[in-house]
Amino acid sequence: MTWSEMQPLLEQACWDTLYMVGWSALIAVAVGLPLGILLVLTDRGGLLQNTIVNKVIGQVVNIGRSMPFIILMVALMGFTRSIVGTSIGRDAAIVPLAISAIPFFARLVETAVREVDHGLVEAVQSMGGNTWTVVRKVLVPESLPSLISSATTTVVALIGYSAITGTVGAGGLGDLAVRYGYQRFETELMWITVGVLAVVISIIQFAGDYAARGLHRRGGRSGAAPRLKFLRAKAAPAATATAGSTGPTAPDAEPDRDREPVKVS
Repeated sequence: MTWSEMQPLLEQACWDTLYMVGWSALIAVAVGLPLGILLVLTDRGGLLQNTIVNKVIGQVVNIGRSMPFIILMVALMGFTRSIVGTSIGRDAAIVPLAISAIPFFARLVETAVREVDHGLVEAVQSMGGNTWTVVRKVLVPESLPSLISSATTTVVALIGYSAITGTVGAGGLGDLAVRYGYQRFETELMWITVGVLAVVISIIQFAGDYAARGLHRRGGRSGAAPRLKFLRAKAAPAATATAGSTGPTAPDAEPDRDREPVKVS
């Protein structure tokens, strides 16, 4: 097979892979991020402690993570058909890819959020911050470098999963390597596909690591200690004012009208 014959196949396979992985990653982040935060909030000692909810969500996440992707993909064919109208093609592959990535990313989010200094949470609460304020101002910003790394890991895993979606006619680089490289003995095309996959994964990993390091330098976890001191210092006057307003007040001093003035000679 000549390069002119391989080029359109590689271009279409790259586009199919990026299309499936991109949409699946967006859905996984949109659903997995709040799910992971909810696992932390509802855990023992959390801001929304609820053992039943935490156990139910945890079991659902564990079941989703434990199921092999190819089995999950086959089991979800009926569900996929009801959503996108078909069980084959790249649009159909997005459904099992996203469902498999959601619990994976949720556990990574849970681990990242648990590493946030609890002193920051207490400082925000002492200033009257509610749960939403704690999540928006502390948990997400302070864990953002780790969240970026978690999203990068999820995208790389999805690229590996996308190779299996070729069994439902979804296309992609993995499907190209198997159908042309292995089944048709086009060894050169197979190794080119492997090289393209390696380059794509390396670019994604480099971009994720670069973004995470940049956030660390600009005040991610490395800035937690100064930020904690600032929040505690800001919360101290409010606590003092509250204590002063609730404490006993001294009676106003009134002049003793019955006492005679002292004469100075």
